[in-house]
Amino acid sequence: MTDQTEILRALEEARALLAASSLPLSTSNVLRERDDAERTVAQLDDYVLPRVRSLDAPLLAVVGGSTGAGKSTLVNAIVGHPVTRSGAIRPTTRQPILIHHPRDTEAFATQRVLPHLSRIHARKVTPAGSTAADTASPPALPGTADGQALVLLAEPRIPEGVALLDAPDVDSISDENRRLAGQLLAAADLWLFVTTANRYADAVPWRLLVEAAQRDITVAVVLDRVPPGLEAEIEDDLRRMLGDQGLGDAPVFTVPESPLNETGMLPPHVVAPVVDYLADLGRDAAARSEIARRTLGGAVRSVADRTDAAGDAVLAQQRVEAQLRTDVERAFDEALASVVESTRDGTLLRGEVLARWQDFVGTGEFFRNLEAGIGRVRDRLTALFTGRPAPEVQVEEAIETGLQTVVVEEAARAAETAERRWQAETAGRVLLGGSDLGSLPPDFSERTAAQVRAWQGDLMELIQREGADKRTKARAMSLGVNALTVILMIGVFSMTGGLTGLEVGIAGGSGVVGTKLLEAVFGEDAVRRMAEDARRNLETRIRELMDEQAAVFLGRLDVLEGHPEAHELKAAAQRVRAAGEHLGEQPGERPDAQSGGTPGEAL
Repeated sequence: MTDQTEILRALEEARALLAASSLPLSTSNVLRERDDAERTVAQLDDYVLPRVRSLDAPLLAVVGGSTGAGKSTLVNAIVGHPVTRSGAIRPTTRQPILIHHPRDTEAFATQRVLPHLSRIHARKVTPAGSTAADTASPPALPGTADGQALVLLAEPRIPEGVALLDAPDVDSISDENRRLAGQLLAAADLWLFVTTANRYADAVPWRLLVEAAQRDITVAVVLDRVPPGLEAEIEDDLRRMLGDQGLGDAPVFTVPESPLNETGMLPPHVVAPVVDYLADLGRDAAARSEIARRTLGGAVRSVADRTDAAGDAVLAQQRVEAQLRTDVERAFDEALASVVESTRDGTLLRGEVLARWQDFVGTGEFFRNLEAGIGRVRDRLTALFTGRPAPEVQVEEAIETGLQTVVVEEAARAAETAERRWQAETAGRVLLGGSDLGSLPPDFSERTAAQVRAWQGDLMELIQREGADKRTKARAMSLGVNALTVILMIGVFSMTGGLTGLEVGIAGGSGVVGTKLLEAVFGEDAVRRMAEDARRNLETRIRELMDEQAAVFLGRLDVLEGHPEAHELKAAAQRVRAAGEHLGEQPGERPDAQSGGTPGEAL
């Protein structure tokens, strides 16, 4: 049974991957793709895996068809007395009934097939003075929610090895009934498809019949309520349509329009061909084996195809996820770049920062002192610092406020841009829900200010480390650590690409003076290194702020974490396809099939 072990392993792996693939992003075809994956898992549970594990189990023939086609009436006629409810009020079949030979009870009493439906064992109601076969009442069913249980009824008139399952209408007005009908048909070895003379060309049944042909499901068609004299004409047309769809080998049983007797039963002779067909299957183990193998082979190929399609669906999810992620990252990267540019082109030295810097250096006189040498500048600054309260604090505060404003404005613009881009995509809109991610949180401004202050603190520590040796420390102490820190900040911001006129002269010239002063204290190489360290530190802190806000969006993409990758599903599909490639073969070349061996040995 190596083949059986191999295919079981491949199918169980595919089932686990499909069950874990919830396809959480709202891509264009996701509703259909989710439904396909769910139906594939259900078919694996209801039919494919149970059939592979029990190849010699009785055939399950599901009686399906459109509303009012006469399925229940046909089932009653096959059994020989009423077992299912039929009538004018729709839907009639609310509870699926599985009718089997008493010796096949064990095969259906467990959760082997259709494991999600509980089991109810029906009992016949036999009025006093009559036998079960005489009663015109269907079996009494214990109370249960519609569609949640499978009613089991043992009937000696059903051939051993074959069971009938009366399913709800495939086009029922009830959504739950339509879903259940599809589930039951997917769990069938054999479809006994019932249609009528005036509805055999309807779209809904043909959609299902085409699917049956594609999956190699064995189908027998019952053409019901055929007016007298039109049997040959209508049957020929139906056979032509079946042939066009690849179902030319499907047997067709014509049931002429006949009055029902006093118990609501069809005359036995009109359904005799169907009864004989089922009886022949019950006597022919090889025929049952062939039907089971053919239907199972088609179902396994369908599982492989749908698992492959699920891989494509996951790829679509990944593409959408990548686009949504890029939309957010690009918006906040642009914001970061804009903030960094404002620190390079002199933008931050306008307004309040520029005014406070002028107060710090002394308007005009600072530049005149530069002509007298750097030593005089240092003396001027030292006297300034000791003669009155240090104005560098005002410069620090102005820089903090200016940086904070720029960062908050750019972050707000980025959040609005990211939200707008997500709103333009269905998946993005669903992820946003009713949230207002385009607005910054109330504490963002304070967190920005804290990062700027932390940066200023880092620069002060940098100045102290660079001035650690005795000689440099003396020079630095003569000016003051705070003053040097402010000068370093201005040096970082003093490229004049964004300034004009008097601003260039004041801010740009001040930056040059500050740089020369720092070089006199620390040396040219040290100042260059300090400026680069200061800039990288600032950009890192700004990036951290932007990343934190971007994460508010990106965190919603975590719904994809832990889901199977597309390549895993596609590889699983290939393994199912390879393991099941012989399932649909004719048994002629298999020794056990030719000798009439057990169906379970044919694999």
